[in-house]
Amino acid sequence: MIDVEMPQMGESIVEGTLTKWLKKPGDKVERDEPLFEISTDKVDTEIPSPAAGTLAEILVEEGKTVGINTVVGRISDASGSSATPSVAALAAAVAPPPPAHSVGQSDGASHVDTAPAPAPDTGTVVEETAGPLSPLVRKMARENNIDLSRVKGSGLGGRITKQDLEAYLSGQTTGETGTAVAPVSAPRPIPAPPPQQAPVRVPAPAPVPSREQAAVSPSAPATMPGAPPAMRVEPMSIMRQKIAEHMTFSKHTSAHVTTVHKCDMTKVAKLRDKLKGSFQAQYGFGLTFLPFMVRAACAALREYPLVNASIEGTNIIYHRDINLGIAVALENGLIVPVIRNADEKNIVGLQRSIVDLATRARSRQLRPDEVTGGTFSITNFGSFGSIFATPVINQPQVAILGIGAVQKEPVVIEDAIAIRSTAYLALTFDHRLIDGALGDQFTAKVKSILENWSEEVM
Repeated sequence: MIDVEMPQMGESIVEGTLTKWLKKPGDKVERDEPLFEISTDKVDTEIPSPAAGTLAEILVEEGKTVGINTVVGRISDASGSSATPSVAALAAAVAPPPPAHSVGQSDGASHVDTAPAPAPDTGTVVEETAGPLSPLVRKMARENNIDLSRVKGSGLGGRITKQDLEAYLSGQTTGETGTAVAPVSAPRPIPAPPPQQAPVRVPAPAPVPSREQAAVSPSAPATMPGAPPAMRVEPMSIMRQKIAEHMTFSKHTSAHVTTVHKCDMTKVAKLRDKLKGSFQAQYGFGLTFLPFMVRAACAALREYPLVNASIEGTNIIYHRDINLGIAVALENGLIVPVIRNADEKNIVGLQRSIVDLATRARSRQLRPDEVTGGTFSITNFGSFGSIFATPVINQPQVAILGIGAVQKEPVVIEDAIAIRSTAYLALTFDHRLIDGALGDQFTAKVKSILENWSEEVM
């Protein structure tokens, strides 16, 4: 048997959520064929099979969050005698996970215990048994010594949420869908129901709204049977949770300041219009404004290296390489793949890298090392029609350049009105390290390169 493990997805990543198995127990699998999908705080991606053979066991179910190097399944070697998984193995693979019964049991361990699980000691933290736990929930459970087997999850599939733990800590009960468990007490005798009588056809009185209901909506109509619910609640995806945590952390870490410069893009726009047809025919992908912006930003970063730096405590880390992150919008999130040594690429090379990274990001094919190690970022919100915005810094970087839509408009040139293609460049920088003068000098350099473009493209 060959163990299939949760891979190491970057230096700072210690766990991942197995979101989907692409094979079933008993299915044949080739080496490097996609086997399952995972989601981390850095990337959502497919994990290839480490060997050819037959998927014999699934040890970690879909939706489960486990630490790196945890065995999530097993593959029988193609040359081995156990090409077909045993009945017990298949049963273990498809059976729901057994309740957690002891402290320290590995998330990925396959264990069956016929003896009843002993009750955990007071203050013991038990791993989840219904749905994955978010890092925040696990942290709260550890810090407060909460026995998670006593907490009823209100999330999708019984998932335990932050609100469930807060309700548990407050000792409240919330009925059938509540999250806290009331202290156990002696059962009260339940009186026998009165004998049923023949129904009497008397019109039921109209329900009297409570004082709270009347205060909130005194004239609100009653909900009719079968009417659609007033709201829909679903848990955030792992990616959305990580985006929320990362953006909140950045906003409360860096002293954000944004400077906006208006840039005349006429030269670049005319050059692009002239070349985009032959460019598409020769290279197989289109020519956009973004590689020009990246090329100009790289030149400015070489002149102002502090913008390419990062902060570590009270130290300034100067990065030798320019690894430029490009924000890519996904269907339900955002990811920032990195073009390494971007300053060494020309327009063709930059456009090729942008198209490749964006395409693989949207098809969940990025490798973990392709979304880490960035030293500066660019976000092109102009592709959605936005004129300018104030982007949030991508930690641990100290600046991010936002690019608005390129639009034609009338401008004054030497006391005359002319039609020019313009765009707004918005640089958000960390004022702890970068002063306003430096931020403006950097953005002015980017603007000057674009307005006076002279580099050959093809």
